[in-house]
Amino acid sequence: MSLETVDDRAPGLSRRTVEIVIAAIMVCLAGLVLWDSYGRGAGWDGGPQSGFFPARIAWIFLAVSGFVLFQAFRRDSAEVFVTWAQLKHVLRVFLPLVGYVALIETIGLYVASFVFVIVFMAIVGGARWWSIALTAVIVPAIAFWVFEVQFQVPLPKGPVEALFGY
Repeated sequence: MSLETVDDRAPGLSRRTVEIVIAAIMVCLAGLVLWDSYGRGAGWDGGPQSGFFPARIAWIFLAVSGFVLFQAFRRDSAEVFVTWAQLKHVLRVFLPLVGYVALIETIGLYVASFVFVIVFMAIVGGARWWSIALTAVIVPAIAFWVFEVQFQVPLPKGPVEALFGY
């Protein structure tokens, strides 16, 4: 089943629920930007203060998010946005990515990339073990050579890179 043809009879998250949650998050983000902007100064004192432009954008953002929230409460709650089966496919990609980002700071980019390639190819791709192992070694090695050796761009490193003097 493609994303374009969601079966309204299949169980899943309703479009109304998703829109309410996202709009509420956006309202909170706009409020956070407004709070920060006015804390920095959002007025005009011989010229715009540092929070002037972000505050104006946040007010627009807040108004639009509030409108979307209002419309979402008026929407029919039976329309399905995503079925549970579709959401499961999204989470199969999203959760390894979240783990990868969390590991970068603790074990470094290259070792985290090694782990991510193994997990991702095994869970999502279902590839053969030898292609997973080969890819998990080659991709971080090439990235290390390009960024650390050739371009000399310092990227997050962990204990393994420290063993090699980086």
